[in-house]
Amino acid sequence: VQLQASGGGLVQPGGSLRLSCAASGSIFGLDYMGWYRQAPGEQREWVADSRRDGTRNYADSVKGRFTISRDNAKNTVYLQMNSLKPEDTAVYYCQIGVKGRVYWGQGTLVTVSS
Repeated sequence: VQLQASGGGLVQPGGSLRLSCAASGSIFGLDYMGWYRQAPGEQREWVADSRRDGTRNYADSVKGRFTISRDNAKNTVYLQMNSLKPEDTAVYYCQIGVKGRVYWGQGTLVTVSS
């Protein structure tokens, strides 16, 4: 199983970015797709997740600003991030669950700074 994340970069406060994470390989039965982040010196934290049945969940810190979506035909999950704040600066990781096993992407850096 491979996960390829992209879309990170430098953005000013109040700006937007869209992250993508494409899954490939032995992913039959793919259900859970989620995003986590890890700020410098901090532990990795959950940001949002999506189930194949359409269920979506968000951390309180991003609710109303971030939107998770997925394209099941492309096995890709997206994270639209709006109204970004400096505290959103982190390496963002995608995670998927396939038949009880968890896989992580390589991470993409998001820096929110003026």
